[in-house]
Amino acid sequence: MPKHYRPAGKKKEGNAAKYVTRTQAVKYLQISLPVFRKLCILKGVFPRVPKKKVKGNHHSYYHMKDIMFLKHEPLLEKLRDIRTYDKKIKKAVSKKNRDLAERLLTRKPSYTLDMLVRERYPKFIDALRDLDDCLSMVHLFAALPAVDRAVDGEKIPVERVHNCRRLSHEWLAYISRTHKLRKTFISVKGIYYQAEVEGQIVTWLTPHALQQVLPEVDYRVLLTFLEFYETLLAFVNYKLYRSINVSYPPILDPRLEALAADLYALSRYFDANGKSKQIENQQEGTNLDESEVRLAQLHQQLPSNEPGALMHLLDDGSNKEDEDLETRECKSLFKNVKFFLSREVPRESLLFVIPAFGGTVSWEGEGAPFDESDDSITHQVVDRPIQGRRFLSREYVQPQWVYDCVNARILLPTDKYMVGCIPPPHLSPFVDNEAEGHVPDYAEAVERIKAAGRKEVLPLPGTGIEDLDDPQGLLVSDRQEAIEAAKRKQQISMLEKQYLDELKLELKGAPLSDVPKEIEVKDAVGDAISDVQQIADDVSNMSKVVMPRKKRKLLEAMEMSKERKRSSVNRLKERKKNIDEAKNLA
Repeated sequence: MPKHYRPAGKKKEGNAAKYVTRTQAVKYLQISLPVFRKLCILKGVFPRVPKKKVKGNHHSYYHMKDIMFLKHEPLLEKLRDIRTYDKKIKKAVSKKNRDLAERLLTRKPSYTLDMLVRERYPKFIDALRDLDDCLSMVHLFAALPAVDRAVDGEKIPVERVHNCRRLSHEWLAYISRTHKLRKTFISVKGIYYQAEVEGQIVTWLTPHALQQVLPEVDYRVLLTFLEFYETLLAFVNYKLYRSINVSYPPILDPRLEALAADLYALSRYFDANGKSKQIENQQEGTNLDESEVRLAQLHQQLPSNEPGALMHLLDDGSNKEDEDLETRECKSLFKNVKFFLSREVPRESLLFVIPAFGGTVSWEGEGAPFDESDDSITHQVVDRPIQGRRFLSREYVQPQWVYDCVNARILLPTDKYMVGCIPPPHLSPFVDNEAEGHVPDYAEAVERIKAAGRKEVLPLPGTGIEDLDDPQGLLVSDRQEAIEAAKRKQQISMLEKQYLDELKLELKGAPLSDVPKEIEVKDAVGDAISDVQQIADDVSNMSKVVMPRKKRKLLEAMEMSKERKRSSVNRLKERKKNIDEAKNLA
């Protein structure tokens, strides 16, 4: 009997029993492919890669436990009911029974994803760890236009876009109010942000405020992901707002909301909610009605004539003792700094970044807390070379200055960021320059400015921090370098003297007996160097030969990575050298 023979009727074993293809899974669950795809996205079920692909390499495989997991999901029955109900509506419309179709539409079954969120993320910290893709997707759809083209099959409902915009603004308002923002970087793709929430690092990408061109992709899959991400972000926002004693969902000022100043409206809501909490704590003996508390909130949301009180960050329920050192540093970066944004700068991004680091900000347009003519403004952010009027009491900077100050955690000099000047390179805070092997010049200049602010002494280029602890070592190394330079100078002078003697002998016609000896010495030295290099290469190759294949491949991959990094560093140095030469020629 062959080894792999299986009698008829015997149960399958191994990978054939553990894994099924997508076609087999759809047939087993008795659903269509779009419903299966939607169910897998909502439940977090993804294809597996078995060790042995029974049906071939061109199939995607799912674990049988995951398929059984989907089979007993209550949402599956709800999706089947919705599909049946859609058939009833379609039949009524085809029979031109409008009354029946309208009645069926009003009683269409619906579902929620609350239990799925609780099931996939049992703890709040699990949801924060998986929030990067969620935030990037929500911010992307918040910037997309609403599309309803039945011919192309593209449909992005306007309600989904408005909901994404509301959720994204609620998240940004919390990060800005609690000063949890840590890094930011402007790239071609958009603006990267990184925040620290409950000890977890959250990084997301927001697109630029430009007209978005919709690519040709399957929006049904994206909208399925977005459906789950909206529920997840709503849960996270609720938990975060309740952690600082702020009621959720927020009630916004309709006037500011109509002027597209949602972030500022949320900031005023934080102020109003904090004041209403103070009212509740002061009146312990009296029981306030819910209507009175809401009236107090709405009263605080009305515009005030005091410009300083509009963007003043009140106590948000967290004590100063609970804040870590980094949060305090971020909170006081733009302290006592007042910004005014011109109409050409990215307003929404700066309205998020500046208050997150303790600054006060206004803009040009209706609903702004203070006007451009306010004498207390210290910095005006502009992005056009010509200004109609200039105030001597403030500094005019480009928007990059704000982001570079945030990444450096200090107020950088504004000389290089003035209007009309080419700003310095915008360095990414997500790159470790020491690990990459190349430290840009502007990064070194920023480090020296930070060290001067801390009254520290940085080592000279070519030396390390450990050399500052041993200044005698620096003297010794300098003395050794001087001795080596003297030896080299003496050797060069000897060679010059020998060359002159050879010229004199050649003019006299005497035989040059010393020349072959010198050539032989030089050849012997070159051969010795090549022999040493060959021995080192042989030892390295011998160590590779005795290695197992897996470790040898890993070592080769590491060497290739180091060589690639070295070549990129050399390329950057070559570019810098060419730029410097071009500047010198100019």
